Amino acid sequence: MTTLIRMADTPPGGAPPPVPAVPPPGSSTPRMPVRRPGWRRLVALVVVPLVIAAGAVFILYRLGSDLGPEALLVGVVAAILPVPVLVACFLWLDRYEPEPLKYLIFCFAWGAFVSTSIAINVNQGFAKLFTAWGLPASLTAVLVAPFIEELTKAAGPILLLIFRRREFSGITDGLVYCGLSAVGFAMVENILYLGGYGYRAGVQEYGPATGAQQVILIFIVRILLFGFAHPLFTSMTGVGLGIAARTADRRVRVLAPTAGLLVAMMLHGTWNLLPTLAVSAGQPVIVLYGYIGVMVPIFFAMVGLAVWLRAWEGRLTERTLPDYVRAGWLTPPEVASLGSLGRRHAARTWARRVAGDGGVKAMRDYQFAATRLALLRDGMRRGLDRKPAERDRTAREERELLDAITTYRAFFVGRDPQAPVGVWDGRSYHLRFPDGSQRSVEAPDEPVVPIPVVLAPPPPPAYPAGYGPPGWYGPRPATPWPPGA
Repeated sequence: MTTLIRMADTPPGGAPPPVPAVPPPGSSTPRMPVRRPGWRRLVALVVVPLVIAAGAVFILYRLGSDLGPEALLVGVVAAILPVPVLVACFLWLDRYEPEPLKYLIFCFAWGAFVSTSIAINVNQGFAKLFTAWGLPASLTAVLVAPFIEELTKAAGPILLLIFRRREFSGITDGLVYCGLSAVGFAMVENILYLGGYGYRAGVQEYGPATGAQQVILIFIVRILLFGFAHPLFTSMTGVGLGIAARTADRRVRVLAPTAGLLVAMMLHGTWNLLPTLAVSAGQPVIVLYGYIGVMVPIFFAMVGLAVWLRAWEGRLTERTLPDYVRAGWLTPPEVASLGSLGRRHAARTWARRVAGDGGVKAMRDYQFAATRLALLRDGMRRGLDRKPAERDRTAREERELLDAITTYRAFFVGRDPQAPVGVWDGRSYHLRFPDGSQRSVEAPDEPVVPIPVVLAPPPPPAYPAGYGPPGWYGPRPATPWPPGA
């Protein structure tokens, strides 16, 4: 992570670009390359905000007219309290390769406004229909709500998968996107329960004190005990979307999200069925048995899966980035230092010591770019890009990431006085020590600390540009110091 490389963007025989220079300590931190927005993106920037804004206006009007200003305010304040905690859990899960903030906000807003707007109309419409048929309206919670709510909550992440597939790097992203959509949905639903069934009902019956007591009771039962329900249900769809994003099989791309959505609907329906059975049988203990025997084990199983997947992205860098070590783009310690969050934190601490606050920012961006590169490389191995245009785009993105990583490295080259001057040629280190001696050193089996060495220019490409093993650019490397020099 402390290396400098000479690269050529042109084929052999073309003029190579100038060697990136080491920036002065006070220079600004480099940034990732940004693509120009296309027409589809411009349309999305107009249509999507309008849809979400329309849903927000409808929900605000509907809840305000049903609850009244005072109950609405109480419900909003109480429902928002758990949201930062739940959002923080999903952001914690997304530490290795954080998703763009705009997509996280989109999923949350979609669940909070678009999904709830559709679900509340469909549920109330079927409740009236069941009543007209002489059936209990409670059937809506079992036969209708699970299907329409899970479908609409998942619709936002599904749109991301269709139009922004490259922002889905696996099951972790599916869990994050779907989880945030479910958190937004649950927040608005809790406003209805806390403000309407809690505060307003209590005030109308006995007064404000009773209303406050009922808000506290519903908050404890619905949020503290069962607050994980909506994210748990929709996470099943997230697993299916994550699997679909990392497979080249078209059948799996369709079947995995469908299966995940069906499992989410069944879990949701089972959860809603428990209180219905408890009321019908006069046995409240049914809810307790279902909670302890079904939902809690599934919840802890999903937590374990999420933690394992969180570490998977770190292990992925150790599996895929050695290709770039052999190609001369990275050094072994760089790959090792990306393998866990603890090592990444140690690397940022080191960057602060040798390059200050700008070094920390460059190191953080370097780690993000390296993780994106590992995911991109993994996608190449899986054959995710089926069309030539997709493969060309992947090749361009790979080169952009390598260029960005090289720029970030420039912040650290030669800044650590405690390390010898050296060059990594893709096979071994060539180190020069303060006394003038130099020698070649093989890479350690398990390097875990950064070594600030320069990268030797890698040899020409051995494969056609665009796909295959990592590209090799520039002339073949020579020994930095001839023997006996």
